[in-house]
Amino acid sequence: KPLPDRIVQGADCKVQSAPVLAKLAMGGTSGREQPKPAKGKHVVKGTPLYPPWPQGMEEAMFGMGCFWCTENIFMRLNGVYSTQVGYAGGKTPNPTYEQVCTGSTGHNEVCRVIFDPNVVPYEQLLKLFWEKHDPTTPNRQGNDRGTQYRSGIYCHTAAQAVTAEETKARFEEALKKKGRAQPICTEIVFPPPTFHYAEEYHQQYDARPGSRSYCGLQPTGARL
Repeated sequence: KPLPDRIVQGADCKVQSAPVLAKLAMGGTSGREQPKPAKGKHVVKGTPLYPPWPQGMEEAMFGMGCFWCTENIFMRLNGVYSTQVGYAGGKTPNPTYEQVCTGSTGHNEVCRVIFDPNVVPYEQLLKLFWEKHDPTTPNRQGNDRGTQYRSGIYCHTAAQAVTAEETKARFEEALKKKGRAQPICTEIVFPPPTFHYAEEYHQQYDARPGSRSYCGLQPTGARL
């Protein structure tokens, strides 16, 4: 598939030339030999970025477009222990950001949320998921386009999958009341695909000194 002369892709909206992306697309399917280590601790919470998690914590994983923007929604919530951004749902183990940008690996940009369900229930996380992006635009949020920007809920338990489907049905009704006829295209997957950590500089990007203001998410205005 031919690539445009200029492409704006990826969570940091770097402009990649067509020759660079074409080279990655042809030879960028092997991934990294080992997972990229995310150094240090969570920039906001000061908690670990790697398991094991404290007893009672649960995991959730969402794709809503740019993973900077997605993590920024969840990482400061009371009851959230830690968040990490990464890649999931593709065929390449431990992909690089540049490989994911080509679309050749099939991965989605995702945020993994480690949370205490006694403080912040899973349905509350889903409420933010549905209300803070547009789940009706396939492979796109705002100006961010590509399969890595697709809408997805990756469930860690059967109960999460049931709740995800129930809230999807309710949000479809809310969209109709707002005059939105487009169907929801969110993929709901159980069991979840493997989570591959993104590079260090992507972790909690919006909370890092010197980060630039950016959000590609496009809420619909509907409420769950």
